[in-house]
Amino acid sequence: MDLRPQAVIADFFVLTNGNSDRQIKALSENIRESVKQHYGLLPYSVEGTAESGWMLMDYGEVIVHLFSEERRTYYDLEGLWRGESKVVLSIQ
Repeated sequence: MDLRPQAVIADFFVLTNGNSDRQIKALSENIRESVKQHYGLLPYSVEGTAESGWMLMDYGEVIVHLFSEERRTYYDLEGLWRGESKVVLSIQ
């Protein structure tokens, strides 16, 4: 989601979900390693756990949200930010 120029907290949100705690953990590890390898960046912070159903990886301008399907539906960030953002890419 492209939040520019409306939001102060980040330029982009990346929203994804996994089908299990193990898959969410694997996604977070893959994102961490890929971003480090390609861009030399580590997240400023990582909040939450795979077991909680929501992890957040803060890369400054980009914030990655990794959800369980249940948590993603419950928090509905797409709906919350609908008027302030545009979806750049959606893969189902």
